[in-house]
Amino acid sequence: MTSTARTADFSEHTSFKPGRASKRNFALASMLAVAGALTLSSCTTADTSNDMMRVERAQGSEQNIASLSAVISANPSDPEGYNVRGSAYGRAGEFRRALADFNKAIELNPRFYQAYANRALVERNMGDQSAAQSDYNMALQLNPRYDVAFIGRGNLYRQAGQLDQAFADFNKAIELDTTDPRAYHNRGLIYQARKQHAQAIEDFSTAISLSPSAPEPYNGRGISYVATNDDDNAFADFNTAINLNGKIAESWANQALVYERRGDKAKAAKSYGHALSLDSKYEPARAGLARVKTAG
Repeated sequence: MTSTARTADFSEHTSFKPGRASKRNFALASMLAVAGALTLSSCTTADTSNDMMRVERAQGSEQNIASLSAVISANPSDPEGYNVRGSAYGRAGEFRRALADFNKAIELNPRFYQAYANRALVERNMGDQSAAQSDYNMALQLNPRYDVAFIGRGNLYRQAGQLDQAFADFNKAIELDTTDPRAYHNRGLIYQARKQHAQAIEDFSTAISLSPSAPEPYNGRGISYVATNDDDNAFADFNTAINLNGKIAESWANQALVYERRGDKAKAAKSYGHALSLDSKYEPARAGLARVKTAG
């Protein structure tokens, strides 16, 4: 049987880094703006990772952006203000406004390495991979120990199929003691592509320990469990991914694969069908559904 298991990309997870405020009053205003937006969201759990996810979403809210704009008006020559608001625009998906703010931050402070890395992420989202790589390179030239830039550039390499260069960048971030789960998750994907599943499982497990509420590392680890015929642990991981976010087609298709391997065609068909309802163009689910229907 051909495996259809796949994992969602984790490359953009909590990527924007505002950096350190250059003025105390701006830092205070930024924290107050985030706190104000945070109170608008419902608190359903005391888990720290979920709290952080709510902060991430709050930073892209209209209320927070308005507060940041007011701070910029009061401090128009402070590059940190534009960098923080650019990060907020980036989280809101307003990439052109984010780009303009990062450009202004760099104009005011050409050595602002966090702004270069943030601008690179926007450029990636806008499809300008060459500009993104140049900005990651500049961030690392200014700060050779900036793990965020190694991870971002590593993802550029990985998505371009340059796995050796990507692996080297993720390794460097990990050597710098990064606490960013993407470094481990994406290195795990490379181990997986190289069929080094024991190492992949270890890296996905580390990513999970750093970001237990993210579904992608569970999918990644589950795929390597499938490859080593550990269907029970794979099934547990795919179910956890679904419980964390039930709107990811890959998770349902991965769950369906385990049902299929167990010979439960009816449940496999149901899960493949649900994956297609979430993403009608998701080919592994379409192929899987065809297989189980033919076998039935």
